[in-house]
Amino acid sequence: MPLVLAATPIGNTGDASPRLREHLERADVVAAEDTRRLRRLTDALGLRRAGRVVSYYDGVEQARIPALLEELRADRTVLLVTDAGMPLISDPGFRLVAAAVVEGLPVTVVPGPSAALAALAVSGLPADRWCFEGFLPRRAGERRRALAALAGEQRTMVFFEAPHRIAATVADMATAFGADRRAVVCRELTKTHEEVRRGGLGDLAGWADTGLRGEITVVVDGASPVRDEATPADLAEEVDALVAAGSTRRDAVDAVAAGHGLARRLVYDAVKTGGNPSIG
Repeated sequence: MPLVLAATPIGNTGDASPRLREHLERADVVAAEDTRRLRRLTDALGLRRAGRVVSYYDGVEQARIPALLEELRADRTVLLVTDAGMPLISDPGFRLVAAAVVEGLPVTVVPGPSAALAALAVSGLPADRWCFEGFLPRRAGERRRALAALAGEQRTMVFFEAPHRIAATVADMATAFGADRRAVVCRELTKTHEEVRRGGLGDLAGWADTGLRGEITVVVDGASPVRDEATPADLAEEVDALVAAGSTRRDAVDAVAAGHGLARRLVYDAVKTGGNPSIG
């Protein structure tokens, strides 16, 4: 029988799939990140577990692997669930899956809720190319270095963060990526007090500083590609040409900024100074 990786609701128990319900009731062994949360979930779903429940969190993950592999070798089903969402995504599970794969034991998945995917989908930011960065380092210096290394990342980035660190993290993002970089802070997705806040990182940093609670996912727009080495004079000339052709100055600035992959402010400054950065 296989090792089954099952996604659990990230807030709304109505998101529990029929397959998750079936496996929770029938699995020989349920390895749960938090056995108390598992009990609350099964009680809310009105389920009766037939199998044995064992704890499977970071501190005991490695020690639990031999016994769970033995269950799989004995043709018993092992169901792996975490507190919320998909196992292995910033949660325990990778080591067990890797060990099962090495032994040629079957591994399957019951897909479902994921905070990272839910936040990406609702963000309104590009989702064709994206990367998941999980939790940033807790220490300020390490966090800032990690963000500095991501400053040129062109894919949409998804992060998890704890409520007591979110204000400092978004402020550090504004410094590393620029206050105008678009971002979305998603709080308590699928729950009663769900909140999705969109804006520039600078504005979001001020908002987060008022204090936030709950489960938080941050989605940040990727860096604009560097397309050429246009000078301020070149940018101002392009804007003037578009205006002469009938465009409004605002639309012309937007078009040139998009065409060069630059922030609108840089093009506006070039127009304001007539292409001479020493002015103003």
